[in-house]
Amino acid sequence: MTIELLNNLNSAQQEAVKHIDGPLLILAGAGSGKTKTITTRLAYLIGEVGIDPQNTLTLTFTNKASKEMRSRAMALINNNQKTIPLLCTFHKFGLIFLKFHIDKIGRENSFVIIDSEDRKKILKKISKENDIDLNLSFISSEISRYKNTLLTPDEVISRTDLSDYKKIATVYKYYQQEIELNNLVDFDDLLMLPYKILRDNDKLRRDISNRYRYIMVDEYQDTNELQFKLLQLLASEHSNLCVVGDDDQSIYGWRGASSRNILKFPKIFKGTKVIKLEINYRSTEPILKVANELIDYNRQRVSKRLISYRGDGKSVRIFHSLSEKLEARAIAKEIKELLAKKVPSSEIAVLYRINALSRSLEEGFIKEGLGFKILDDTPFYDRPEIKDIISYFRVIANSHDDFSLERIINRPRRGVGGVSVDRLKKLAFEEHYSLFQILDIKSRKELSKIISNKGFINLKRLVLDIKQLIDLSKESLTDFIDKFEEIIQIKTYYEKFKDGDDRVRNIDEFYGYFREFVENNWNKSLDDFLNEVSLQSEEYQVDENAINIMSVHASKGLEFEYLYVIGLEEEFFPIIGDGYSMEEERRLAYVAITRAKSNLTLCYVNSRFYKGQRRVMMRSRFLGEAGLIKGEKLKITKESKFIKGDLVKHKKFGIGRVQSSTKSGRQYKLNINFGGIKKEILSSFVESV
Repeated sequence: MTIELLNNLNSAQQEAVKHIDGPLLILAGAGSGKTKTITTRLAYLIGEVGIDPQNTLTLTFTNKASKEMRSRAMALINNNQKTIPLLCTFHKFGLIFLKFHIDKIGRENSFVIIDSEDRKKILKKISKENDIDLNLSFISSEISRYKNTLLTPDEVISRTDLSDYKKIATVYKYYQQEIELNNLVDFDDLLMLPYKILRDNDKLRRDISNRYRYIMVDEYQDTNELQFKLLQLLASEHSNLCVVGDDDQSIYGWRGASSRNILKFPKIFKGTKVIKLEINYRSTEPILKVANELIDYNRQRVSKRLISYRGDGKSVRIFHSLSEKLEARAIAKEIKELLAKKVPSSEIAVLYRINALSRSLEEGFIKEGLGFKILDDTPFYDRPEIKDIISYFRVIANSHDDFSLERIINRPRRGVGGVSVDRLKKLAFEEHYSLFQILDIKSRKELSKIISNKGFINLKRLVLDIKQLIDLSKESLTDFIDKFEEIIQIKTYYEKFKDGDDRVRNIDEFYGYFREFVENNWNKSLDDFLNEVSLQSEEYQVDENAINIMSVHASKGLEFEYLYVIGLEEEFFPIIGDGYSMEEERRLAYVAITRAKSNLTLCYVNSRFYKGQRRVMMRSRFLGEAGLIKGEKLKITKESKFIKGDLVKHKKFGIGRVQSSTKSGRQYKLNINFGGIKKEILSSFVESV
């Protein structure tokens, strides 16, 4: 049995599998067979060493990963093994734990889990009752942040002196009261509550740790601070903790994941054995050479170098175009030729760093009659922020378009609830008016039973704004889009969302597309533009030969025979500016490159139509760092060891989260949010949590 388990593994994988006791860090490079290693290790512990399956715990991040790993592990374990090991996501483990132990905090185990939509409904109700007019997504993300940093509502309120954060802290307090009163649990509670229960109950901590004597964690680079602390408690009695991950593929810093959890693992868990899996079974040598050279520029990493099992192959190609339109059409034509040669569409993909770049790709593919599908994302014209702007345009072009007006009547928020909108629609129907006409002609007294005074004032303002924009659209479209943003401020609304940066880039891309349309069609109307947009979105097609188009983030864990990566220009890939880490941008490029098996094409253009004008682009520094462009002077970006989202500790203000980092002499000035109190502090005065 042992020979059968190990004979398909290389020496490093075998070493990892046969390590039994003590902390183990498996640094699994891209394509190095980490899933095979971790599932074989679980099978080895149970089937060969004789560990009771009930004494093992294997944690993953997605249900899909846990299902696949469970299937593969059970196939390796002796058939007469009747007990199934616990292999699940962090949140599923939290759910199981709470079902048995939530009584320790005076709660019933008949609790109900609420999702993000349920949470927003509760937050909306609380905000309305307390007359708090803040973006619900922003409130929700802040509450999530508080829970993941173990801050109670009272702690947040006591340390908050900013008006908006005071309001959020108030909503947080009422929200906690609401969910506890109704015995509800949200997704953050599935991690926070088990941690608190284990932390505050020493006997239970010992019992649980002794039960799960062999713990394994997949994709460890994606863990956040709370998950790290939870693992410390679970392994506190034995330190038999095996984590598998790759700091070079840590690309979720924006949602709290920290590659530092890998870097500090050997320091926290004394006597850690470190094993590197460096043989890559996916990509050819030229592709890995480029990936290795690029990632070597990162300083905050564990040194390792991918070695190709497949050997030599085609050189990595650089594809240079004059503009994004020519780039998209050329890629589409190449892909059509590949399909004609019977290359499966599932083996072809195009990646981008910024979602807004998908628009030119979609347009180019449509013009070539090439089917495509957006993986883990939404087609450009179906994205909420773009649909909102199109709805505004439709109301401006036809004020009687009730469907479009209903969509944007509360975007940005105007204090008008769904019930009020339904009553306004009913009144319009009964009096044979459009919704816009009702808002235009009715007085405050006539609508007093339908909407609040605040709502009435805001809707009258909307009517005046729409009328002004109607007049502007008829005069000239040249300055229309600037006036539209100035009046409606849709970017200001969306930039407060958790993914606000991405949404604003999408809006800028749409505005740029509008300006380009006006520039090339000076005698056309707003109706003509809307018709053009409708044609683009209607021609979006998915068929059996649909090509994968996706962001680099969405490509994680996938692989393709033919891979194109577009937008390799400064400011697009890498993104440059406050809140973005050059090391994480480089890790994203590394992930993109290592998705390719045999054929990799990296693309850049001379110019892009962006933010309303055609801009000359500089090719990405990553092309030089990867050794693909010789003799080019590379840019050196000095950056703080702290990035946006990092948790830091100050001896006076306590724990806070970094909002931005800017150079200040030889140091960095950090803008830190200490639970609502914002301070600018030099980096040398704080330390990582």
